[in-house]
Amino acid sequence: MSITLQSKLMVLFIGLLLLFLLLLGFSIYLLKIPFFLSLLFSFIIIAPLVYFLGKSITQPIRRMTEMANRLASDGLDRGFYGYSSDELVRLAKAISEMGKQLRNKIEEISREKEYLQTIPKGMMEGVLMVDGRGRILMVNDALRNLLSLHSDVADKMPLEVIRNAELEGAIRKAIQEGKSVVLELNLPSSDGRIFEVNVVPIQPSPEVIQKEGPMIRGTIAVFHDITRLKELEKIRQDFVANVSHELRTPLTTIKGYAETLLEGALKEEVAVQFVQVIKRHTDRLTKIVEDLLMLSKIESKEFRLNLEPLSLPELINDVLDLVKDAALKKNISITKNEISPSLLVEADRDYLEQVLVNLLDNAIKYTPEGGKITIFALQKDQGEIEVSVQDNGIGIPREDLSRIFERFYRVDKGRSQELGGTGLGLSIVKHIIQVHRGRVWAESQLGKGSTFYLTLPKNPKNISSTHKD
Repeated sequence: MSITLQSKLMVLFIGLLLLFLLLLGFSIYLLKIPFFLSLLFSFIIIAPLVYFLGKSITQPIRRMTEMANRLASDGLDRGFYGYSSDELVRLAKAISEMGKQLRNKIEEISREKEYLQTIPKGMMEGVLMVDGRGRILMVNDALRNLLSLHSDVADKMPLEVIRNAELEGAIRKAIQEGKSVVLELNLPSSDGRIFEVNVVPIQPSPEVIQKEGPMIRGTIAVFHDITRLKELEKIRQDFVANVSHELRTPLTTIKGYAETLLEGALKEEVAVQFVQVIKRHTDRLTKIVEDLLMLSKIESKEFRLNLEPLSLPELINDVLDLVKDAALKKNISITKNEISPSLLVEADRDYLEQVLVNLLDNAIKYTPEGGKITIFALQKDQGEIEVSVQDNGIGIPREDLSRIFERFYRVDKGRSQELGGTGLGLSIVKHIIQVHRGRVWAESQLGKGSTFYLTLPKNPKNISSTHKD
């Protein structure tokens, strides 16, 4: 409290005391009133004055008390209005201003908290936040969905919720050592998904370090779903291995026969057979390279289709003319199952013809002599046209169905090479149909035959259309 306020209170006290004594002396000596009556008389006169003066002093104090209560109960929206300009009023105004600033700061912190809570909620990656004791503070919706977690996981140990000792150990290590940990997890609870988990310690601020020391306040674990990346990596590795095998076999044969010819076999009778073998394997290499270039062209951003209305029955008839010789050699009958003559599709004729040729060629290769192939085409309810090629050949094992459209993937590698395939035909089919905004899949029973399906939109949209180079 300031010196000025103390002086005012002292002057007031002395003034009231002098006034009381003056009234007491006046009533005793001039009015001749007895002492006790004079004392009572003086008190009655000075009491109201003391009351009003005391009220004027205590009123600001009461207001500050009320304000302090409001501050304690978060009532920060009301100010203080005094009736004088002394130190108590200035103090009350200072408290009022502090309340306003505190209110603004709380609102700012609340906005920042809501903003920070929104970030993990909007993330596609799963987020797990753990405090310094190793107990869960928060998990976001993405992690709940990925791992099928219950809603009530707060204050539990991660091992209770995600039963993986490796993750628990990484979180403990990040808390104890203050270092980030990266690990790869395959969690059964997530339907076999594979995650790359980054566990990062929450470092304290410099102010907290000065007060409490460099204690880690917790960790944040971010779960990245890399299942698709792993699948693509596996496909890439298989592709590299398969293409190396596909190219190495004919190259080795060509090299061997060429060396034999150079060593003197050119003048022998077998020279012609050797040259024929070299030509056959050269043709195979050429076909592989052409198919690879075709796939690369289809996948490029510059690839365009030459869309035009096509009569599907006419196109199928043209394709049957192209494959009839191969079917006759194996005495295989190919029939059309009541395809409507008015069935039209908007597509690129050359590429759609190649799709049907590849599917029929595949069916002929894997159907035994005297077999049967049937082509179906119909209008689907949702505006799609579905075409299917059914055979009664050797069939495809169930475990291989999901991979037969991969490049160079073969169910029976030895048999496929004997039949002269490149292992790229079905992959080309898939990519051409996808560019047309369609779908392709297969159904099969081992030993009973296979059916390959493809769909095309009747009126395709958002397909870049122009004349091919």
